[in-house]
Amino acid sequence: MRKLKNSELNRLDIPSFKKAAKTPLIVVLDNVRSLNNIGSVFRTADSFLIEKIYLCGITAQPPHKDIHKTALGATESVDWVYKSSTHEAVEELKRNKTVIVSIEQADKAVMLHDFVPEKNTKYALIFGNEVKGVQQSIIDLSDYCVEIPQYGTKHSLNISVSVGIVVWDFLKKISL
Repeated sequence: MRKLKNSELNRLDIPSFKKAAKTPLIVVLDNVRSLNNIGSVFRTADSFLIEKIYLCGITAQPPHKDIHKTALGATESVDWVYKSSTHEAVEELKRNKTVIVSIEQADKAVMLHDFVPEKNTKYALIFGNEVKGVQQSIIDLSDYCVEIPQYGTKHSLNISVSVGIVVWDFLKKISL
């Protein structure tokens, strides 16, 4: 077994990425405060050909050196838009027939492994603030609330880890 060189990975260049068919997923960041988390989300979105990222509220926007540090150029490939409120973003997405899924621990949440997304349907996955999570008013607007099962002592995962887990799970399920 030999580790592959970057030149052997056959990754898309930015113009090819922009033209490529995208995964029908939109990531919405609801007041995410860590610039490193934001950069990590961009990198994950690039990796899985995510359609777009909505940066909402206090969520910082590129260009910023701390976002760039973890995004490693993904802010150039992945489409993104800033909205001053997550509510505004969700209302726009709903008007465009996007299914809204808040990733949060809630009383009627569906566990991620039990959630079955429909093929040929566009989903917006909402990830919340590192301390407060997804706003209740946004959960109220959501079509679903999905929870990542956890079995240890901590109450939550880092948002960048959560994005990776959920996007990968959705991608697997809608690609079958």
